[in-house]
Amino acid sequence: MNVENDSATEEIVANVRKRFLALYGTEPHIFTSPGRINLIGEHTDYNNGLVLPAAIDKAIVLAIAQREDQQINIFSESYQMRYTCTLQELVRTEMLWPDYILGVIVELQKKGCELKGVDIVFDGNIPLGAGLSSSAALECATAFALNELFEFNLSPLEIAKLGQAAENNFVGVQCGLMDQFASVFGKAGHLIKLDCESFEFNFIPFNAKNYQVVLFDTGVKHSLASSAYNERRQQCEYGVELVRKHHPEVDSLRRVNKQMLDDYVKDVDRMVYKRCDFVVSEIQRLQDACQDLLKDDLESFGRRMYETHEGLRDLYEVSCEELDYLVDRVKDRPEVIGSRMMGGGFGGCTINLIASDSVDRIVEETSKAYKKDHDRNLKVYFVSIEDGTRQVL
Repeated sequence: MNVENDSATEEIVANVRKRFLALYGTEPHIFTSPGRINLIGEHTDYNNGLVLPAAIDKAIVLAIAQREDQQINIFSESYQMRYTCTLQELVRTEMLWPDYILGVIVELQKKGCELKGVDIVFDGNIPLGAGLSSSAALECATAFALNELFEFNLSPLEIAKLGQAAENNFVGVQCGLMDQFASVFGKAGHLIKLDCESFEFNFIPFNAKNYQVVLFDTGVKHSLASSAYNERRQQCEYGVELVRKHHPEVDSLRRVNKQMLDDYVKDVDRMVYKRCDFVVSEIQRLQDACQDLLKDDLESFGRRMYETHEGLRDLYEVSCEELDYLVDRVKDRPEVIGSRMMGGGFGGCTINLIASDSVDRIVEETSKAYKKDHDRNLKVYFVSIEDGTRQVL
């Protein structure tokens, strides 16, 4: 059993500062930007729907100081590697990790922001490959830090969009805004109900005093993930086209209801109908789930998490054997009021709401079973909901 329960602690900040002083000999400014979870609302973002993410206590810590020349020096504590270039030679690297920083700088240059060179050291404790958006955290830490350092006066939304643009245009991943938005706007003890069409949002209290948010990491990422993601987007778009023939005002699944799907999609393409049915149901489920939270009804909220998993498994078909196994292991346990796969699918984590006094037992039993039946060590992350991107030193 591999249990990860660290925070973005003062120890990481101290180590990053120490490394910075050793490498560059100057005192840095230090910023931290968190990873994120999404409690409910999966595959709704690119359909102009609603999502319900939160910033977590796993973060990137970035130390930075301005130079007087055009040179950019970046040191990754995790990889123990250094990358150097100038503001005039910003190109994608084979290492990938510098690209999240370089991409932000490129986007700032596009906006006409005048920069000088910088020295950077960064580290973090966001588990890589677990779907907790370490890349978005690094992008947002960079954008926030450069905004402060050079006094660009960018708004929090502009900072989040900078991070997204870096990932879309420089790194080449066509993500939505949810990850960066959650990283920047996170608020301790609250989820963010985000409208992916208008970017309007409000905070929903998450009063889970007697429950712990626990992530079970399958440790797998099946090769289907990227091709299936693109295929699902296309299927959703086709469903919208079919409805639009009869309702010209419909421009996304956000504007579609179940009756429209029954009338205009079901008999044309059953597979597309299933995909769209999940998204339309999930958008409504998220709104109902928010009402549960406002009434402090965590049990009803948890049941909706299970419903989401069933939809992702049976209608959207982006789950996998390992994810289903982990949800099935806990779904009949009264101590686990909610569980589902989280993220794009075909691997990654399940997110679970477990009664605090039962966490150790559930983790131990699930880990043993997963090892026995799948011959893999289950990685387990305990997370709490914390504030978003900020300066700490």
